[in-house]
Amino acid sequence: MKTAVFSTKPYDQKYLTDSNERWGHELVFYKAHLNEQTCRLSEGFQAVCVFVNDELTESVLKCLAGHGCRLVALRCAGFNNIDLLAAKNLGITVARVPAYSPASISEFTLGLILTLSRRIHRACNRTREGNFALDGLLGFDLYGKTVGVVGTGKIGAGTAKILCGFGCNVLASDLYENAELKTLGVRYVSRDELFQKSDIITLHCPLLPDTRHLINTETIKKMKTGVMIVNTSRGELLDTDAAITGLKNGKIGSLAIDVYEEEAEVFFEDFSSRVIQDDTLARILTFPNAIVTGHQAFFTVEAVQAIANQTLENITAFEQNQTPPGIVQWENVQIK
Repeated sequence: MKTAVFSTKPYDQKYLTDSNERWGHELVFYKAHLNEQTCRLSEGFQAVCVFVNDELTESVLKCLAGHGCRLVALRCAGFNNIDLLAAKNLGITVARVPAYSPASISEFTLGLILTLSRRIHRACNRTREGNFALDGLLGFDLYGKTVGVVGTGKIGAGTAKILCGFGCNVLASDLYENAELKTLGVRYVSRDELFQKSDIITLHCPLLPDTRHLINTETIKKMKTGVMIVNTSRGELLDTDAAITGLKNGKIGSLAIDVYEEEAEVFFEDFSSRVIQDDTLARILTFPNAIVTGHQAFFTVEAVQAIANQTLENITAFEQNQTPPGIVQWENVQIK
């Protein structure tokens, strides 16, 4: 199937090309993001393959449909960047990769928590300059701490299991309770109770209208003073300005974000020799108790291989008039 692959990085091309030896699709790779300015590149393609920062608005989807595109293959789990109702009305099928490697993000989340709790990032910077003093590096044990996990799908559940192994008291919030987690001692509570009682809060829920800015000025007020917040899910779950205020006044003791609500123009690009024009992001980078990584949590060999395989399986199933295994149903999204 002739497919235009947008937002291509070298690793995307390598793993998709390697996996495609099995399927034999015609893949054409573009470095550009898919948006209103670049959708003309989709002319003559039956499918497009996109990533988290591609913009599939109603107007872009109309452009795709006009070019004969019938499938949007997301090489990610989230689908907040696509107008699903417009896709449905235009007869465009949407498929995603819902479970490429949950362990990669769960493990990275724990890495961020440990880095903040033991100030590992600051210690590394010091020792590179020959400073081996311990002043200012006093951390805290995870054992016995209360950690709130917002969203217990496969990634959130994996994170909760690891936290249980550290001896944490794990609270969870989700519309659907995970029976296995409950047997491990995880307790499901309301979001408000989770915010009020947690020493650490980690976000693993999808970005939907009711979860946008889930962490905001009002919810931060409910949290313990000195709370740690970690977001490896979607940037818009957290109101960045509110988080900055919380860091400044000490309400938030530490913050780690692998995603950012305005990341589209910055993440996945090299700005090391340029000035970052995003003042909000630049401000976060100045805090010694904050860590910013560039949407890296998913990035393991196992995950990238699985994404390539499952993306091409979706395309193949659609080409063979079968239901793609990762199909996104508008009705199911509404029910959730």
